[in-house]
Amino acid sequence: MMRKFIVNVNGTSYEVEVEEIDGSAAKNVSAAPAAPASAAPAAGGKTVVSPMPGNILGVNVSVGQSVKSGTVLVILEAMKMENEILAPADGVIREVRVAKGAAVNAGDVLVVMG
Repeated sequence: MMRKFIVNVNGTSYEVEVEEIDGSAAKNVSAAPAAPASAAPAAGGKTVVSPMPGNILGVNVSVGQSVKSGTVLVILEAMKMENEILAPADGVIREVRVAKGAAVNAGDVLVVMG
C-alpha cells in the first residue's frame, strides 16, 4: 500500500510516496532524490533556478513586479563571489521563493516568472 507524506527539509516541502512492506517482503531498492513538490511552476510560468550552491545576499524583486530581460533578480554569494542572477526574459514576477540570508543548492527555484 502506497502512502503519501509531505516532508519538510530546511524549510522546503517535498511530497513523497512510501510503500508499506513487512519484513519478509523487503527488497534492495535504490532511491532517487525526490523533486520538491513546490518546484513546478504555475501553468505557463518560467522558473529561475540557482546555478550553484550558495547564500542569498539580496532579493531585488517582489511579486507582481514587471521585469525586463537581464534585470538582476537575486544576488547569490558562492565561493566568496557575488553572482547576479538575471531575468531570462521579459515578464512579471509570480513567486519569490527565497529570502535574504537563505542557503540554496544548485537547481533550487529562486523565482517564478510569468
